[in-house]
Amino acid sequence: MNSTAAGWLQFLLLFAALAACYVPLGNYIARIYTTKNHLRIERGIYKLCGIDPEADMRWTVYVRSILAFSVVAVLFVYLIQRTQHYLFWAEGMANVPPDTAWNTAASFVTNTNWQNYAGEATMGYLSQMAGLMVQQFMSAAVGLAVAIAMIRGFTRSKTDRLGNFWVDLTRGTIRLLIPLAVIGALVLIAGGAIENLASYHTITTLSGAHQTIPGGAVASQEAIKDLGNNGGGWMNTNAAHPFESPNPFTNIFIIFMLLLIPFSTPRAFGKMSFFEAHLGTAGIAPQVAHGTYEGVETRFGPSGCSVFAASTTVTSTGSVNCFHDSLTPFGGGIAVFDIALGEIAPGGIGAGMYGILILAIVTVFVAGLMVGRTPEYIGKKIRPTEMKYASLYFLTLPVVILTMVAISIGSKPGQAAIFNPGPHGLTEILYAFASQANNNGSAFAGLGTAAPWYQTFGGITMLIGRFAPEIFALGLAGSLARQAPTPASAGTLDTRTPLFVGMVVGVILILVGLTYFPALALGVFAEGLH
Repeated sequence: MNSTAAGWLQFLLLFAALAACYVPLGNYIARIYTTKNHLRIERGIYKLCGIDPEADMRWTVYVRSILAFSVVAVLFVYLIQRTQHYLFWAEGMANVPPDTAWNTAASFVTNTNWQNYAGEATMGYLSQMAGLMVQQFMSAAVGLAVAIAMIRGFTRSKTDRLGNFWVDLTRGTIRLLIPLAVIGALVLIAGGAIENLASYHTITTLSGAHQTIPGGAVASQEAIKDLGNNGGGWMNTNAAHPFESPNPFTNIFIIFMLLLIPFSTPRAFGKMSFFEAHLGTAGIAPQVAHGTYEGVETRFGPSGCSVFAASTTVTSTGSVNCFHDSLTPFGGGIAVFDIALGEIAPGGIGAGMYGILILAIVTVFVAGLMVGRTPEYIGKKIRPTEMKYASLYFLTLPVVILTMVAISIGSKPGQAAIFNPGPHGLTEILYAFASQANNNGSAFAGLGTAAPWYQTFGGITMLIGRFAPEIFALGLAGSLARQAPTPASAGTLDTRTPLFVGMVVGVILILVGLTYFPALALGVFAEGLH
């Protein structure tokens, strides 16, 4: 079977599997956050932590809870890395340097999982499991919680309450992520992925050389890294490593896991066809440079690389099974564009849902200005207050990304880490900061992001890119919740039609195109047309 046919076959299998899970999982997610009943284990957690599960929070309190939880998480992950040599299950690893520990703590708490280190050669078992893997569950649950609070802004009226963050966080973890991760890990183990706490051991190869074989809870981290759209793998080469993804079956199953929750979430909160349409375009588009296998895992080939690359960039997962630096200039440009969309096609866990809702609000507002209709969406008026929050949401990331790119290019420390000068070097820097700000985590290989400059500013970019949009989304939700429902009238724009879907797509493409076109022209287009 040729590469193109294999790619389309993988896409069709994924489509069928996601279609089968869309309704039941979407319905289950809706029940998780609407039921009034608390599980016994949840009640125990609330009692232990002094949480009143019946308390309803204003959006400002919801935000403060997220920020407080995240600050503690960053400090904990940083501390465990800096002291890992003195802890058990360290496997002889030294303490992680301060700049790497800072960048990694910010990365995993923000659901980015940007990795400036070789996992099996830097982190001990305790650091990987108690530090990084725990945050892969927690950061994913935080994203879902924000999406749920955003939806409550539409469904509630005449109130300033959006729910209880601690309850949403607990339910998302206990009822959704842990059960799915257990199932996913068992499937991966059955497929050949490793899962152990065996000590590292050194073997002698047939040529007489010595090689160290690592162990670890690889399958369990692989499951949550994909289900939670995290992307940070146990091994340096991520999903290209045979311990993480041993064969083509595990490769396609990993892609299925990273798409599962983002594609099922709209079932719980509204049907939007934009997601599927975009993946159908992007899934086959990235091509490996000149048809070669440089940078490509030979077990999966160019088709496996292309489908994986498209899936991981449209979901903000960042996991890779081949080097994105090996894509053609325009193939790499598609990966950049996918990330620049801002986590909405279908986007990261939770983030894709509240991101597309905000862009739908922008579309309704623009359409109202064009045809003179009342800007309303799902029974709520889109007033200047709502548009201010929406504008701040979609302007934050481009400002952060392009500012960081400009500062890096214009500074000596930033230039020193560019291994590929010229248009490709610009693309690599743009990809790096777009990936970090959008909490994706994948990267091109020709940029020295382990340099202190990129470690420090990368951590700042990830924190701003994660929490600033969440604050604006929750502010918008709070403003919507205070409104009374507005009955539909003859002047209300119908948002259930293909026309509106097309308008949403157009607004998204125009926003992304106008914002990033100059940078793409100087990087991707200049390199591709050279």
